[in-house]
Amino acid sequence: MKGIYTLEDFNVRDKTVLLRVDINCPMDRSTLRIINDSRIRRIVPTVRELMGKRAKVVVLAHQSRKGKWDFTSLEQHSERLSRHLNAPVRYVDDILGDSASKAISETKPGTVLLLGNVRGIDSESKELSMMEHSGSEIVNTLAPQIDFYVNDAFAAAHRSQCSLVGFQPRVPSASGRLMAKELYALSAIFDVPRRPSVFILGGAKIDDAANMVDHVLGSGIADTVILAGLAGIAFLKARGVDIGEASSAPIKDELTTENLQKAKDVMSKYGHRILLPTDVAVERNGKRQNVLIGDMPDNAPSLDIGDASIAKFAKVIASSRTTLMSGPAGMYEKEGFDVGTKALMEAMIDSGGQSVIGGGHTVGAADKLDLTDRFSYVSTGGGALEAFLLGQELPVVEALRYSFDNVKV
Repeated sequence: MKGIYTLEDFNVRDKTVLLRVDINCPMDRSTLRIINDSRIRRIVPTVRELMGKRAKVVVLAHQSRKGKWDFTSLEQHSERLSRHLNAPVRYVDDILGDSASKAISETKPGTVLLLGNVRGIDSESKELSMMEHSGSEIVNTLAPQIDFYVNDAFAAAHRSQCSLVGFQPRVPSASGRLMAKELYALSAIFDVPRRPSVFILGGAKIDDAANMVDHVLGSGIADTVILAGLAGIAFLKARGVDIGEASSAPIKDELTTENLQKAKDVMSKYGHRILLPTDVAVERNGKRQNVLIGDMPDNAPSLDIGDASIAKFAKVIASSRTTLMSGPAGMYEKEGFDVGTKALMEAMIDSGGQSVIGGGHTVGAADKLDLTDRFSYVSTGGGALEAFLLGQELPVVEALRYSFDNVKV
């Protein structure tokens, strides 16, 4: 990967490698147990390779953040990682103290140590520059104890936080296998997409959706954008369609004059290249029912795109050579209203082109529908993928480039 160190550039044998990963997992609210460990499974190749090269692997990660119900220790994450590696993973619920320092010094070549939840340290979550973070307590404490830093946390690559960007100015730093794979896969569809290129966007934020559409169409990354889910409903409102009170409820705060005007401006700029739903599915008497746009009721919210919209969108997707989906087409969690999401995902897969999905809800839908393994690539990124869609630089990638240019091995 040009301008970034990779694992091939480092001789890690008998060296201590600090590996920053994103294994932030969805959890059961009642039991605080992990319910999906896909992010843990995705870092296994990097961990296993470092172990095979006889590195002393010290893993740094987070789970949620202070004040949220799923902010927990990483003990069960270590158990899951150990299971997937088929090798013991030692866990120490400490980062800056003597317990962590002692555990790092005791780590043997080819073994793994997972430190505590880095979000427990207040300075971790401050949005500062790379150079400001490089002088933080976390970096000052850990940098003298390590030889190399490897970042495999693509899902958090859009954040300029201490453990993500602070080590690169101080320690030779490389991308892990997952980071490299993510950047390669997304660069393929953002830099040199095969045509036609179709992006399917859901989500609820009109401002972000408008900016994403403007970027991918304006830069020529996508030829067509399909707006489904709440994004599609919001843009219909901007076009002047009566979306009904119930349908507007989930996105009421987004329907500001400024946001609606921005959506109007984008639609006027790109016209037929933006596709919106022509019908939606609502729940009546416990059953799915299609309703034409303009006839949307006040007593039943839109829960999915309708059959006519599915047929229209699927036809466009079928002729594409590149497809990306970020955000499901409806409330896929509710029985009978995963139809639109499933149909669009199957159309992406059946097109035979390059198909990529990303974002927590989108990947969750694919998992539920048992379609995950059929896509060309499944991105771990939510916010990082959004940054790509908005044309923004990723702070972690910039920091890795800085290390390549300024910190020699």
